[in-house]
Amino acid sequence: MTRVLIVSPSGVVRAGLQTVLESGHGLDVVGAVFALDAPDLPDADVVLLEMGSRDDPVPVSEEIGAVVLLGDLDPGEGLRRGARAVLPRNAEGPEIIAAVEAAAAGLVVIPPAMLERVLPPIPVSEQETPREQLTAREIEVLTMLAEGEGNKQIARHLGISEHTVKFHVGSILGKLNASSRTEAVTAGLRQGLIVL
Repeated sequence: MTRVLIVSPSGVVRAGLQTVLESGHGLDVVGAVFALDAPDLPDADVVLLEMGSRDDPVPVSEEIGAVVLLGDLDPGEGLRRGARAVLPRNAEGPEIIAAVEAAAAGLVVIPPAMLERVLPPIPVSEQETPREQLTAREIEVLTMLAEGEGNKQIARHLGISEHTVKFHVGSILGKLNASSRTEAVTAGLRQGLIVL
């Protein structure tokens, strides 16, 4: 049973959070207090802390358990200040329960909508975006490469010379920024140019 302590400056919020958490299986609300400096705080595995303002300190110590923040704090800031989970103030009941359970298990929780503010954007590499579009013929050749056909088989299948096939393969490698047929096929699959 995970013991949860609710901390909020608002009595209404404390009561609402207590109702939400008591609906979760395996959660035991051991207290709901105004602040962490209240006397005789019960032991808890997780502290669900509703932040009054973004300047409120985030208490972190093994004695008070894992901290789940509920408020308008930037998620990266909350994690840097030692919280285990950061949720927006308008989080739904199931999200709050899941965050408390995850924090108790030692996991870090950030809602997907807030994740972009924590992680840098993923750059699109040249390998994922062709410099030039492949022609319809090059896509045919790439498809046959993916099926394991050699130059002779491709030439016979398309009714063209082996020399022309080599030209198409070279062009495909250049456009996909690949150094081998395998890399070209992998890039083609990743970009949706071919389907196996």
